[in-house]
Amino acid sequence: MTAPEAEPRLALDPARTALVLVDLMDRIVGLPLEPRKGPEVLSAARRVADAFRAVGAPVVLVRVERPGVPEQPPGSGLVTGLAVDGDIEIVKRTIGGFQGTGLDERLRERGVSTVVFGGVATNLGVESTARAAGDLGYDLVFVEDAMAALTGPEHAASVTLDFPRLGTVVHSSEVHFTAR
Repeated sequence: MTAPEAEPRLALDPARTALVLVDLMDRIVGLPLEPRKGPEVLSAARRVADAFRAVGAPVVLVRVERPGVPEQPPGSGLVTGLAVDGDIEIVKRTIGGFQGTGLDERLRERGVSTVVFGGVATNLGVESTARAAGDLGYDLVFVEDAMAALTGPEHAASVTLDFPRLGTVVHSSEVHFTAR
């Protein structure tokens, strides 16, 4: 006897859900990341972003700019080909993506109540942005394989200790949408 096929662990409403990918910029994804390298994070992030776009759910790409410098370091733009027409690009100047960026307003005007996260670094930009989203009342989902940190223990602490207290941690293969 075979086991019944498992139901998707997560079913998202595309009309009320947005994907927020944090700091997927060449100079950041090129760092020595753990538990997976930048190209692996990008691959998972692209799969999830494509799934969101296919159902018309918003994709938000957050990138950081250093304040008070005349020129940003090389590699400060989003990874080439990550953004497509219709995506929302947010520029942050702090660790998190909400402070002074208009991100909350952009999500609320689209009726978003659930935010799905990926990006680098798990324990810094992603976690800071997610904590602010939680404080603002959003439901949170974390795509573990679409994230990495500078060390494995930093990533593990976020996805095993912090994120389960804030929302739901999933693998990219578990992200599914309800019918519109």
